Amino acid sequence: MDRFDAMHVFARVVERRSFTLAAQDTGLPRSTVSDAVKDLEARLGVRLLLRTTRHVSPTLDGEAYYQRCLAILADIEDAEGAFAGIKPKGLLRVDVHGTLARHFVLPNLPSFLETYPEIEFYMSEGDRLVDLVREGIDCVLRVGTPQDSDLIARRVAMLNEVTLASPAYIEKFGRPEHPEKLDGHRMVGFRTTGSIAALPLEFMVDGTVRNITIPATVTVNAAESYISTARLGLGLIQIPRYHATHDLSAGTLVEVLSPFPPTSTPVSLLYPRSRQLSPRVRVFIDWLIRLFAESA
Repeated sequence: MDRFDAMHVFARVVERRSFTLAAQDTGLPRSTVSDAVKDLEARLGVRLLLRTTRHVSPTLDGEAYYQRCLAILADIEDAEGAFAGIKPKGLLRVDVHGTLARHFVLPNLPSFLETYPEIEFYMSEGDRLVDLVREGIDCVLRVGTPQDSDLIARRVAMLNEVTLASPAYIEKFGRPEHPEKLDGHRMVGFRTTGSIAALPLEFMVDGTVRNITIPATVTVNAAESYISTARLGLGLIQIPRYHATHDLSAGTLVEVLSPFPPTSTPVSLLYPRSRQLSPRVRVFIDWLIRLFAESA
């Protein structure tokens, strides 16, 4: 194994905190990964990793060498990618909010992969803030205001939100006319990952954001279940307009309280601040930004 390949293997071990996971990522036998790190340590004359039966972590020297490896490997990728006709390649791992994946990313993915046929695309779905480095994820696409973290966040879109009810709900509870007059009404509660209470309904009233909580007949933590329970007449919901297009045209859901819309919700791309972006990650980020701009 040449020096640059060994650097790549070592960096993956540090990121995954595991020889086994690094071996899976690189497609190498675990013994080869372990030998590559041992050879690096022997050549450098320092211990790079602390090893236990369950955990691998870098030493201070190992962390410093890891940062240098990232910079060197990024420069190599940039240098190779500078030649005409050479396109980004390799495994690209992204984590995407499920509804965004199905409505925006997946329908347009064939064109991206046709443009970059040597990129191998892996996508996981979720709404939690993943540990990108430890889990081997290159970037994530999230709905909502990003939490404070050591990640760089690039806003790619603002989603218009609507308040919805089913015809059956309106027949039973009446059509709500004002956020201040929701006595007797019900909402479908929605909990994000890690939250202990359902999110309140949000309305713009005379230029001021009002958060209002009304009784919830049922509470869920998945977007598709949220919409399904609203179709069944179990309460008011608030979702991005793009996600309601089919239901609004089919009449299975009706927009209510339109003079008092919820505030728009940001969509952001997040990626590690400490890691230089590879060419394949950069082209994916640029593609996503164009995709949402065209959708808007």
